[in-house]
Amino acid sequence: MFIDQAKIEVTSGKGGNGCVSFRREKYVPKGGPDGGDGGKGGSVWLRVNPHIRTLLDCRETRVYRADAGGAGSGNNKTGKDGKDIVVWMPAGTVVRDATSGETLVDLTGPESEYQVARGGRGGRGNARFATSRNQAPRRADPGTPGESRLLELELKLIADVGFVGLPNAGKSTLLSRVSRAHPKIAAYPFTTLEPHLGIVILDEERQFVAADLPGLIEGAHQGRGLGHQFLRHVERTRVLVLLTDVSSEHPEVDAALVVREIEEYSSTLAAKPRVAVLSKADLLGPEAHEAALLRARAAGATLISAHTGEGVPELLETLWRRVDEVARAESQSDDDG
Repeated sequence: MFIDQAKIEVTSGKGGNGCVSFRREKYVPKGGPDGGDGGKGGSVWLRVNPHIRTLLDCRETRVYRADAGGAGSGNNKTGKDGKDIVVWMPAGTVVRDATSGETLVDLTGPESEYQVARGGRGGRGNARFATSRNQAPRRADPGTPGESRLLELELKLIADVGFVGLPNAGKSTLLSRVSRAHPKIAAYPFTTLEPHLGIVILDEERQFVAADLPGLIEGAHQGRGLGHQFLRHVERTRVLVLLTDVSSEHPEVDAALVVREIEEYSSTLAAKPRVAVLSKADLLGPEAHEAALLRARAAGATLISAHTGEGVPELLETLWRRVDEVARAESQSDDDG
């Protein structure tokens, strides 16, 4: 099951209390204060694990608490620091404070991490308060409390290419053709209920990640069908592949509907590079196939058949060029920034 939303509670550890103590040693009749400081409370970290793909663990374990720091003791001994805990996240997780709605961090990098709750500070022991005027202080500080937060987690897949289109447009079949992914394929709508990722390898130096995303329907930008659940994952992709079933009654209308839903959902999404594809060419007769090929060329689209492989190599070369162009532009933007 693909879990892309979760809510968890995190609490860091309280700092240990400082100690009030005085030296009790033989032949030292006037031993001074020797109370040690309390240990630091454990913190809570969110850290990306490249082997985790969903937020399922956070659905099953909703509360995370770090250890408290140990109290200080005599002989100037500092209490033991509380152990930090790490909550492992898939790459692409957006973390928000559930109370304020503030976005805290977007964990996109393979080694991204974020301290979401800092451990409490240990209290000072009475040895810290000794002065020439007060040589036997009986004061020690308590440890400060830890932080507690309610977090909303939202996973947005990170892929170079996203296959989008109406239900049964051939997205899953295309992904299974060009990668080792094995999404469910069947002759009924909404076969794909969750995103699937596949690595497309052209050669040793050229490869990219493609995502087969659940089918759109009219009104998806308003939450209909899989709605926002689908469109959320398209936001991360660098290039959109708009698949249209060329054997449908009105392929032009189908393609326009998909474009409209994307534009209505987000202007940022609408600005992403697109590659138009007419799929299922193997279902056409010779005359219809020739006419579809002419229409595709006139519209700047690619006619393919994932079953026979027609047009697929050319499509992959086009996708690689577009992905490489976007990646170079992003790199240049980062350098300028």
